[in-house]
Amino acid sequence: MSADRKLVMVTNDDSVQSNGILELAKAAAKHAEAIIVAPEQPQSATALSLTFHKPLRVNRVRRDRFECYAVSGSPGDCVMVGVYKVLPRKPDLVVSGINIGDNNTFQDILASGTVAAALESALTGIPAIAFSMEVSGESLFALEYDQPDFTNAGIIAGEIIGDVLENGMPEGAEILNVNFPQKVQPWTPIKLTDVGRRKYTDKVMVRRDPRGRPYYWLFGERLSSFPDRSDAEAVLVNKHVSITPLVLRMSGPVSKELSMLRDRVEHRLQRPHGGRGRR
Repeated sequence: MSADRKLVMVTNDDSVQSNGILELAKAAAKHAEAIIVAPEQPQSATALSLTFHKPLRVNRVRRDRFECYAVSGSPGDCVMVGVYKVLPRKPDLVVSGINIGDNNTFQDILASGTVAAALESALTGIPAIAFSMEVSGESLFALEYDQPDFTNAGIIAGEIIGDVLENGMPEGAEILNVNFPQKVQPWTPIKLTDVGRRKYTDKVMVRRDPRGRPYYWLFGERLSSFPDRSDAEAVLVNKHVSITPLVLRMSGPVSKELSMLRDRVEHRLQRPHGGRGRR
């Protein structure tokens, strides 16, 4: 490996066997040395989970021309193992995806293993990009299905990767969350978007097993409309590519009302018996 050539780590949450990660590795390899470090089994909706209660195993497998490191853990585990042990040096960029299914709105982003890998990378100080592509609802939850064609998404992903490697992460962003519509083309318009709040209505179904005990299915029905300029509107309604900048800052403003809440609590706690005195 040339010390002068930049290094990109490629990961995902759909496992090393996903066609999406292979297409993303090919896109990254046009601009840098690309090494795949990804879960050995699908890890969808694992969010930013890390494995502390059991050892992790790493096996080498090949996909096309790429040597891959298959990790027996989550996408977050893959970033930690890749950055600190497996890769020859700290990567210049971590890219995650291309995920089978879009990751739009907070509902998806906070649950997504694909985005979690990018978050874990950014926490270590490495810029990261998460790539996801809309698929049909039938494919998203089916046990067996034909994987979508990621070719066009890979073309666009390659252009984004090359630009970030050359010019750096855009100011104000620590992660780019990129989503493609299902039938994306290289000329599909690219929109800069905000994170939407919700993509689904929450549903819980209760059924009975053969012994009469209840069990529960969690699911959601996709909303039909979304706020203007949101990631979900761009991808799911207008069928555009969405690029959303993310930052590792979840704090809200320290408002006057919050200060008043603190003052009231402190005042009550300073009373005898924890504020249970006579009024």
